[in-house]
Amino acid sequence: MSEGSVQHQQPAVPVLEEQQLDEFLGAVPERGQWRYRPRRVGMVWRSKAFRAGAVITMLALCGLVILALVRRETGTEGFLVGLGLAVLPVPLLMAAFRWLDRVEPGPWRNLLFAFAWGACAAALVAIIANSFATQWIATATADPAGADTLGATVVAPVVEESAKAVAVLLIFLFRRRQFGGIVDGIVVAGFTATGFAFTENILYLGNAFGEDQQLGTTGFASVTVGTFFVRVVMSPFAHPLFTVLTGIGFGVAALGGARHRVRRVVLPLVGLGLAMGVHALWNGSSSFGPYGFYLVYGAFMMPALGLMTWLAIWSRQRELRTLSTELPVYAAAGWLTPAEPLALASMRARGVARDMARHWNSHPDPARGRAAARAVAEYESFATSLAMLRRRARHDGAGRDFAVREQELLHHLWHRRDIAGPALTYAAHATGRLRRTHRPPPGPPPFPRQVPYGNGPPQRLPAPHRHYGGHNPYLEDR
Repeated sequence: MSEGSVQHQQPAVPVLEEQQLDEFLGAVPERGQWRYRPRRVGMVWRSKAFRAGAVITMLALCGLVILALVRRETGTEGFLVGLGLAVLPVPLLMAAFRWLDRVEPGPWRNLLFAFAWGACAAALVAIIANSFATQWIATATADPAGADTLGATVVAPVVEESAKAVAVLLIFLFRRRQFGGIVDGIVVAGFTATGFAFTENILYLGNAFGEDQQLGTTGFASVTVGTFFVRVVMSPFAHPLFTVLTGIGFGVAALGGARHRVRRVVLPLVGLGLAMGVHALWNGSSSFGPYGFYLVYGAFMMPALGLMTWLAIWSRQRELRTLSTELPVYAAAGWLTPAEPLALASMRARGVARDMARHWNSHPDPARGRAAARAVAEYESFATSLAMLRRRARHDGAGRDFAVREQELLHHLWHRRDIAGPALTYAAHATGRLRRTHRPPPGPPPFPRQVPYGNGPPQRLPAPHRHYGGHNPYLEDR
């Protein structure tokens, strides 16, 4: 459905008094001109393309250097064996973190940047800094064995967690609108640590293979099998668990908003300190005796993993509750059906809505069904962003660009409502989110709808604010 063909009756515009819908939608700029902030020109380094190119170039150079260092350390054959074994847990970890981010998925470019930073930049910093520090300690103390232990338990946790935290910090600072809470912190930190562990596993597994080649050991008794079992089978989550603590610190800081400046600085540092402490405990477990590793693994790492998993799922459920809290005001104004906030607050109902849109529109052309399901998925994403935007405005005050961002999101919702609205309403009934005395209809309602959702006179939404000192900038922006 083209955006210019929408001719529906006008619903109540929730943000502007006495403004017609065509004027409201007409005020939204063309897609290529959508900007939340004025474009700054005149300096090439302020160009998005230049900055993206610089980041890609830097990560590519780091990747080439780390590739050369690891291959020199392990040999070509050991590198290929280590690469083939180290890549096995990566898809599983990435899928797990992406599953946590299903409510308001972040853009893949942020996650790929985080993974590349961990695999290339952070790994390169760790290899160089750890080697230099260990050599310096060994020279200063004349105790190489003690230097290795000190480097593993003190230097490595500080260096590695600091290097990984830089990726979370960069996304927190420069992609602030896409970093809104604990789940975002967990996911970004998880992708960063997964990339770092991937490179580190190549090095460890490649060295283990080289040792087996020298000793002639094969089979289950080989060093390679033992290293693979410990690092890939038993503890693929170790590095992600450490760095997730840093991500949680940034996520809680993001929930506080821009007004809590002390919290925005202190909480990430607390998370980073905890990540270093847990990392040091894990690396130093071998010094607790022959069973120290298993003691730390069973008594600390597994419970910590369970706690982090619970926190991530709880945070995701909190995001879903935000939809059911913030979106009804848009339903009351006519932008959504009354059932849509209930459906959008349920992952099961969201899936049902996409499946039903695909089923209703797939005959006779399956491509239309796929397009309809994609439209519903986009509608769900925009509605989630709208709810999170309003929640942040209520807790932290409506920023100067709140009106523009809200207009763009409502614009996107309006042009997908004919497909997404009926599908989500059906899903709310089918999943029991909206109780009624009879079963949901077996087929789709007519498309497109020619009447607005909701009844009654136009209503105006309350401004999302706490205290504005006698004025309301939410209204002044209009």
